[in-house]
Amino acid sequence: MLNKFIWLLAASAVAAVTPFMLQAQPTEPQAAYQMPQASKALLTDLVKVDRQKLVAVGERGHILLSQDGQSWTQAQVPVQTNLNSVYFINPQQGWAVGHDATILVTADGGASWQLQHYSPETDKPLFDIYFADAKKGIAVGAYGIFYRTDDGGESWHKHFHEELLLEADREYLAELKETDPESYQIETEALLPHFNRLYADGDALYMIGEAGFAAKSVNLGDNWQRLDEFYNGSLFDITRTPQRALLAVGLRGHAFISQDQGMHWQQITLSKNATLNSAFSDDNGSVYLVGNAGTLFISHDGATSFTDYSQADGKAIVNGLVWHNQLILVTETGVRTVNLSELK
Repeated sequence: MLNKFIWLLAASAVAAVTPFMLQAQPTEPQAAYQMPQASKALLTDLVKVDRQKLVAVGERGHILLSQDGQSWTQAQVPVQTNLNSVYFINPQQGWAVGHDATILVTADGGASWQLQHYSPETDKPLFDIYFADAKKGIAVGAYGIFYRTDDGGESWHKHFHEELLLEADREYLAELKETDPESYQIETEALLPHFNRLYADGDALYMIGEAGFAAKSVNLGDNWQRLDEFYNGSLFDITRTPQRALLAVGLRGHAFISQDQGMHWQQITLSKNATLNSAFSDDNGSVYLVGNAGTLFISHDGATSFTDYSQADGKAIVNGLVWHNQLILVTETGVRTVNLSELK
């Protein structure tokens, strides 16, 4: 889901890069420090694991676990790089991705993590990861970076999906491949947009990103179809509502809904224009939009209309989920818990 937050802010010119990000990073990974206040630092993603546990990831290699949404313990992590996304395929096995093309794996439900991939020389963060099963997965990120594994992450291989280029760029690359192979290789590292988020929907896999990029795969990412552009700004999340519509959100409060599997989209009118970082729903059919400046919108009618419940402190909300009648949010200042009864 960039930084997620740090990268999103840079993209939307809302905040400057922090001094921590500008420090030279060692070529060899260093283990994350155990920090007593880690649950109050920047966190970027959050998932349920078998409905019994929450796992959150964030800056400086922080990975946190909770069984009640209130108390959090920090996992042992072998890197200090900012982490952007976490995904579990079963209660024990999961992965997390982040800056320096970092890919981590856990086999014990998130208590400890091992490094599968680490390439600080690429200077490209990974933003999201998805596994179709315990063996087949993909990880995506900045400037079209795309890794694939067929062995559970024992090996990761970079792929270039030419079908995701605009037509003009495909023609340019085809000519360059014939006339200047060295420049062709360089251009393949720069022409694709940032891939910000993956969303699995049955047999289909959607991917959205920078500059209105949206694509769909019907074979779990082996091949892609680029969808017609419906917005010229960056998109940061895509999900399906409980009413089976597709919902995409992005820069400056832009939100769009599709009733026909992404072929056509309609813009949703919202009462504020802060960048939206994530969209998710609960088992009761409510839809939630969260974003910068404390933005929190909730819909009880299938994303037809939204009520503004934005948080007064104005801190960016990066993602969230509903957990035992509570809204658990990960924000630029850590975990925040809101009772759903307070939002009625």
